[in-house]
Amino acid sequence: MTQLIKPLRSGQITIPASIREKLGIDSDTFLIINLVAGELRIKPVRVTAKVEDTDWFNKLYDQFSEVRKEAQSFTEKEIDQAINKAIKAVRSHHVKSSY
Repeated sequence: MTQLIKPLRSGQITIPASIREKLGIDSDTFLIINLVAGELRIKPVRVTAKVEDTDWFNKLYDQFSEVRKEAQSFTEKEIDQAINKAIKAVRSHHVKSSY
């Protein structure tokens, strides 16, 4: 299904009702938009309701309370760099132990 539409001055577009209906898009739908090979691709996604906390999750969360406190002294970039370094180390070890 193809339709010609025109963006507003602010760049907003209206998805025609027939397309919204076909895809089940309503006011609660989130859309992912990608730029692929010079085309905009829009895909509806569903966000699930928050699952109630569970005992095991709360226990796990509590176990990491000290780490969370320590992490507050680092920037997000520093944390990302440490995580990436750890991932590379694990992957490197995995590759070596595979032979």
